[in-house]
Amino acid sequence: MKAGTSRYRRLVHARKPRWLLSGAVASLAGYVALAVLAAHQQFFAIDYGTRTWMRIVREETPHLPMALVTELGGFLGILLLIAAGVTVLLWRRQRRWAVALPALMAGAGALQALAKWSIGRARPDESPWGFPSGHVLSLVVFFGLMVWLVATASGRRRRWRLLASALCVLTVAVVAFSRMYLDRHWLSDLAGGFTIGLAYLLLAIWVIEIATVDRTLVPPGEP
Repeated sequence: MKAGTSRYRRLVHARKPRWLLSGAVASLAGYVALAVLAAHQQFFAIDYGTRTWMRIVREETPHLPMALVTELGGFLGILLLIAAGVTVLLWRRQRRWAVALPALMAGAGALQALAKWSIGRARPDESPWGFPSGHVLSLVVFFGLMVWLVATASGRRRRWRLLASALCVLTVAVVAFSRMYLDRHWLSDLAGGFTIGLAYLLLAIWVIEIATVDRTLVPPGEP
């Protein structure tokens, strides 16, 4: 009994590095610090600085590309990403994540709504529900999961893993930029979306990987 339990625990810890939980806690702590300030309608000097810079950028660049790319983090864009993730990226090689992905993203949507409602900070254009950025939160969860799957996949060359991961990170960064460009978020809103999205993602990976760990490696009849 003890040997089987010990073997199972070793298996869990081998597959689930402790940094998943440590990273989730650190990200959550960062979000809480930002949320406390946001709840009191506090802003940072960099918030005003980046908004001023964005006004200059808007005068020199076309509006349409940013208006289009920002839709990737909207409701329709997330639905399309989920469909692509399930049918193209996950179903053949990561079936458990293909099943979990829709629920994971639905949870991210619920978390986004709850966080925005609880803080109630206005956007730069004075419309409501600015903190945290829902676009950034959702995309951090989706593309963060893609990075995790690419990084932990076997049989792939390192350079292709790095390229795929870089594209995921770049996509999140471009959409985040578009939210400031369109005057929909302060920089601290984006930071809030990133930190809470990352905390949620790391915790979800830890939970789902443990829940689906291959128990066949534990001898029959042992826990």
